[in-house]
Amino acid sequence: MQDFWHTLPKPFFALAPLDDVTDAAFRRLIAKYGKPDVMFTEFTSADGLVLAPEEGKKKLLKKLIFSEEERPIVAQLFTSVPEHMEEASHLCAKLGFNGIDINMGCPDKAIEKGGCGAALIKKPSLARELIRAAKKCGLPVSVKTRIGYNKDELETWLPELLAEEPAAVTIHARTRKEMSDVPARWGSVARAVEIRDTIKSSTLIIGNGDVEDIADARKKAEETKCDGVMLGRAIFGNPWLFMDVAHPYIPTSKERCRALIEHLTLFDELLSGTTSYATMKKHFKSYISGWNGAKELRARLMETESIAQAGKILVEVVDSTK
Repeated sequence: MQDFWHTLPKPFFALAPLDDVTDAAFRRLIAKYGKPDVMFTEFTSADGLVLAPEEGKKKLLKKLIFSEEERPIVAQLFTSVPEHMEEASHLCAKLGFNGIDINMGCPDKAIEKGGCGAALIKKPSLARELIRAAKKCGLPVSVKTRIGYNKDELETWLPELLAEEPAAVTIHARTRKEMSDVPARWGSVARAVEIRDTIKSSTLIIGNGDVEDIADARKKAEETKCDGVMLGRAIFGNPWLFMDVAHPYIPTSKERCRALIEHLTLFDELLSGTTSYATMKKHFKSYISGWNGAKELRARLMETESIAQAGKILVEVVDSTK
């Protein structure tokens, strides 16, 4: 399958994989309102895809639902077992994904306990083995990671990854220890580009961390010379984020309510039965804010127990708004 990475514009803008946020429903909405240059799924357990019983596997596969409108789309996987990475990557290739991304930056303790996520920064030889295993599926393989574990280790960590010639490496510009508690160090993204260029690697460098909007992403790309920028938290309640306009699009309260109704409908269609309605509630504050009466409406929505109840309230609001 063609390596789509090197056909993207420069700089390109990517949607970050956010667990329980950028699910199949929200991605489909984003693709409609303001499609990024490349999209990623939520991170998905390769171990589960290989070992889980049928019911568990069915739930995991819901994370890997995508529409043609989302292409190019990359499946993000995590595991510390190369054999599982290979098998899960082959599955993703059969499902029609454009690429595989390996999570080597998640700081969640449960994930790290299994030797996955940011724990791989401490095991570069295993990290390299995982990249080689994923590549066997024939899709381009990328990596999302951090600048180090307890300290900045970019000088030693990044060359280990580049040695395996991944298609792209996303640098979340913080260490694992820093979590998201300090400002992202975009100087490290610039340094990653320099390291890549010194090695004469063709791997694309993507910067990530504290990006406010597309204008901010363009500015950071220009300053660091990175190939692309990944936006994450800015997408909350804002499927318009990637609209390529001179200034960020500011939707009206009515537009926000309509988008949330559509989001709820897609959630019901694609994820009901395997994903708790409570997952949808974390979006309410992001959509419903910034206008008189938003707080009260949000409180009403948080008390609902179903998509139907929330949808009814929102339709009434939309119908009564001029």
